[in-house]
Amino acid sequence: MGLRAKFNLVMIVAFMIGLALAGVLSYRIVQENARHEVIQKARIMMESAHAIRNYTAQEIKPLIAAQLETRFLPHSVPSFAAQTNFRALQGEFPNYVYKEAALNPTNPADRASDWEADIINEFRNNPQRKELIIERATATGRALVLSRPLQIKDDACLACHSTAAAAPSTMIELYGEANGFGWQMNEIIGAQVVSVPMSVPLEKADKTFMVFMAVLTAVFAVVMIILNVLLHYVVIKPVVKISEMASAVSMGNMSVEEYERRGKDEIASLSASFNRMRRSLENAMQMLSD
Repeated sequence: MGLRAKFNLVMIVAFMIGLALAGVLSYRIVQENARHEVIQKARIMMESAHAIRNYTAQEIKPLIAAQLETRFLPHSVPSFAAQTNFRALQGEFPNYVYKEAALNPTNPADRASDWEADIINEFRNNPQRKELIIERATATGRALVLSRPLQIKDDACLACHSTAAAAPSTMIELYGEANGFGWQMNEIIGAQVVSVPMSVPLEKADKTFMVFMAVLTAVFAVVMIILNVLLHYVVIKPVVKISEMASAVSMGNMSVEEYERRGKDEIASLSASFNRMRRSLENAMQMLSD
């Protein structure tokens, strides 16, 4: 195996190891960045829901308080306002979902599904947990779910949800008296659940990863070409020339011209040493012939 082949083999092996390490690390980084991007979107949605809830409770409900005495208006309920706004958003972004899921909701539409019930029970079993992030498979691909507990901290909530007898009659007429009662102070009755699709960020991450690996491979190819050119002209060509001269001299051909290599590198030192050996051998042959 020639010097060039050995050099290229070592470089290729080193590149493959480096490429594998770089690939593993960069893939983890781009995937983690994509996940952080999705989490950030989910938190923005969650904070938007909080803003809608607070605005409804502080601004809207006082304006229609007089009407609530004659009929129940769900528009005055913060959770209804937040979910209604996000349902309107789903017309443009159908895979972005916000829901206030409950085990015993007043509105049957808010009843928790099986996986949402698992989230609520996790908050109930671990009251110190303030946020839960999971990933789940959906019909449209992977989705990241950000959840926060809904806990009764205001006595005003119990005015409508303690017993059916204490609830406004207008609310009973709208939703009935079978659901949404028996809530207790400090009880975790549900969870705010935000679901954000991960397909687009993950696709972008995969494309970024592929571009990075392609660029890295292209850079290595260019470096290999440059190194091979340098190896040829700086090392292989001079060594081959000196080898041919040594072979000719060993066969008794003293008419071979000296190989001049300027510089202070190893090849220049080798050529100078060979030239001295050739001259010494030539002088010795002349002395023997005399």
